[in-house]
Amino acid sequence: MIETRWWGQRTETTLVLLHEGLGCVELWREFPKKLAQLTSCGVFAWSRRGYGRSAPCPLPRPLDYMQREDVGAVLDAAGIGRCVLVGHSDGASIAALHASRGDQRVAGIVLISPHYFVEQICLEAIRAAREAYVAGGLRERLAKYHDHPDVAFHGWNAAWLDDGFRTWDIRAETRRIAVPVLQVQGRSDPYGTMAQPEAFQGPNVMTISPEAKHAPHLEAADEVMGAIVAFLGGR
Repeated sequence: MIETRWWGQRTETTLVLLHEGLGCVELWREFPKKLAQLTSCGVFAWSRRGYGRSAPCPLPRPLDYMQREDVGAVLDAAGIGRCVLVGHSDGASIAALHASRGDQRVAGIVLISPHYFVEQICLEAIRAAREAYVAGGLRERLAKYHDHPDVAFHGWNAAWLDDGFRTWDIRAETRRIAVPVLQVQGRSDPYGTMAQPEAFQGPNVMTISPEAKHAPHLEAADEVMGAIVAFLGGR
């Protein structure tokens, strides 16, 4: 079973949300509702296996779990045609990977706090998250949103902290992306620096860097929403 949710009316172009490494449908909070209202587009989100109210998945996750995520199958099951993918963190990386495969339904991608390669700052933040999960109350907070909090947390955390993950790098895949791109990178993001969006540049790539941490769509909502609306105006 996969948890899904729609906001607004189904429209010709659907905005498809892909959540972060500890996210789920509910943790998008008010963002999807506001996005539907401001863009007049239908908005669709799902919780990947192991997250939210979706079924669990086996652990450990393979180190190429983001490459393995089958976005196309979800679009097929939801009956979604033309769409713009809006991904956050891991979800941004998954969106970029799917766009690189040339799915003709994808008219553009919005990448919020994307990861294209592994930075030391990110690993330090993920180690701190592990400590918070064990002794700092993070497990209890996540249990409010995930039916399987240990699967959600360890599937993400253990993969990123595996020594074999240090070479994870999707910059070659981004060079195959042919659709317009909006990147959003918070200037105070503990999980990544401006080296991430700087690694993906081109004539169809726009970048904004609001004063925010890892969730600029929530922490600098007006600026990010305005940029998304303007970006969609050209799609």
